[in-house]
Amino acid sequence: MKVTKKRYLQGFALSVIFLAIIRSAFPSVAQPRQVATVVNDSIQEKDSMQEAQETVIAKQEKKVEKKEQTISNKKEEPKKVEVPAPEKAVARSITHAQKPSRFFNADGTPVKNRILSVSSYRVAFPDSQSVQEVSAHKWGVHPVQNRSEAENRKAELVYIGSNPYFYVEDLKRSIPYLVPRASVLLQDIGRNFFDSLQTKGVPLHKIIVTSVLRTKDDVAKLRNYNGNATENSCHMYGTTFDICYNRYKTVEEPNGPKRWAVRNDSLKWVLSEVLRDLRKDKRCWVKHEVKQGCFHITVR
Repeated sequence: MKVTKKRYLQGFALSVIFLAIIRSAFPSVAQPRQVATVVNDSIQEKDSMQEAQETVIAKQEKKVEKKEQTISNKKEEPKKVEVPAPEKAVARSITHAQKPSRFFNADGTPVKNRILSVSSYRVAFPDSQSVQEVSAHKWGVHPVQNRSEAENRKAELVYIGSNPYFYVEDLKRSIPYLVPRASVLLQDIGRNFFDSLQTKGVPLHKIIVTSVLRTKDDVAKLRNYNGNATENSCHMYGTTFDICYNRYKTVEEPNGPKRWAVRNDSLKWVLSEVLRDLRKDKRCWVKHEVKQGCFHITVR
């Protein structure tokens, strides 16, 4: 059936009349009471949930405040220091006093340490020219030709005149200059030698330095009568020096005897202990020169 404009208007009018009759018969149909109730209920539920959350948060904040207050109270409380009884304190002092000392006896007198030396000079100091030459090239200066050229190289070298720890004898084939690293080593050897003599109860003596920096001209002259002198000597680099082991400089008391009774062999044993310890600490290379009567030492 074809729906015309006239029929559409007639159907719409009938629907409106029908709805008007139902509304007049049942007025409650047109009132949206249920929707309002649902909305109000949902709003009330949200309010109640928010209040519950706020209550929980407030309780948590109170717990945190209580914990912080407890911690602060604990910090403010002074710690109890237990004061030992007089008997305990006396016992501890006696125990501490009876503990053996490395340097002093129970009566206060210094402990005299034994002189042990080394088992073998050849084994303890085997460092040959080739071994010492590596360190000489690493730490040393370029070799100088003669004494006049050495005067212009003093910015790289340190003067090592005689001082309280060692004695430099009258040098004929070398000049008293070393690189700073070797100068510190020589100073430590002299000071350690003094310390060892004192702890062992041996009268004080200075070590004697017999050779230091050599020029190329010095090496050439020395090779004419010394078969052990090499053309590429480590002494040319300012890293090497010789300390004689069969002669020492006596440290004399102003009002005491001019010479104390002590053998040079005993002093050599003490010096060998000092050099052995420094070599173990990788401070130097050491060669025991039998014919020259010296320790040939190069800084590492």
